[in-house]
Amino acid sequence: MGEPAGIGPDVALAAFDHFGGRIGAHPLKLVGDAQIFAPQAQSLIPTAARAAASPGKPDGANAAAVIEAIEIAAKACLAGEAAAMVTAPINKAVLQGAGFGFPGHTEFLAHLTGARRAVMMLASDKLRVVPLTIHMRIADVPKSIDKLAVFETAEIVLTALRREFGILNPRLAVAGLNPHAGEDGVMGDEEALVIAPAIAALKARGFAVTGPLSADTLFHEEARKTYDAALCMYHDQALIPIKTLSFWDGVNVTLGLPIVRTSPDHGTAFDIAGTGKADARSMIAAVKMAADMADARFK
Repeated sequence: MGEPAGIGPDVALAAFDHFGGRIGAHPLKLVGDAQIFAPQAQSLIPTAARAAASPGKPDGANAAAVIEAIEIAAKACLAGEAAAMVTAPINKAVLQGAGFGFPGHTEFLAHLTGARRAVMMLASDKLRVVPLTIHMRIADVPKSIDKLAVFETAEIVLTALRREFGILNPRLAVAGLNPHAGEDGVMGDEEALVIAPAIAALKARGFAVTGPLSADTLFHEEARKTYDAALCMYHDQALIPIKTLSFWDGVNVTLGLPIVRTSPDHGTAFDIAGTGKADARSMIAAVKMAADMADARFK
């Protein structure tokens, strides 16, 4: 369901209708408030908590239903009752104002599933990117990058590319932090001291990894043919290129979980909630990718 005052219910219902309630061998279920998903009541898993949603007007009183919907879907996946979960956008400020103790979906799902490290990937048919650091100030990024974080994140990405995306010999490109990947230390030494040693350790484990590479030449068409995913050092370094290339059909994928989880790559869009103007392409792509990943993982 996501944030009920946003476009989450709109795009969820639109995606459900697009697929006719089924994708491949997977019947689709909606999880959320019974009134919000009343048009598809026969395919609903309702929350006990209710959400009295007014489009465009978020209300902290709905937080319990939003959180419960996520919990229901995650538990169904963990129990083998569902093959994957697709989450509509939430409003972090509303949830945190109601006492929600997590920055967002990714961290909450890691908590619910006991995952050691959850990794956010943004993916489309043109590009897959992973930000090493996500929702933090740019000033805090350099001290948050260390060899273990680079190594573990890359390992999770490469494993997922093989297991959930069916790429037998996945290739990972790793961006540098500084302009021109530090230019031999002239513009910074994180590349030489942190990123390159992590890449060397990955190569020693038999992984196909290149870098650290200059981010400004990493995303043009010819460059994208040389790798299956790119590991970037901070949020905008990863999200600007994919949102430029795939604004309407990019998908947010959480890697490193024992379950499959995807989400549309957009926010709650309160300004158009309930107007019929919401574009469901990213949600449709998220459902399709979740089904493909589940098929690859469980075949």
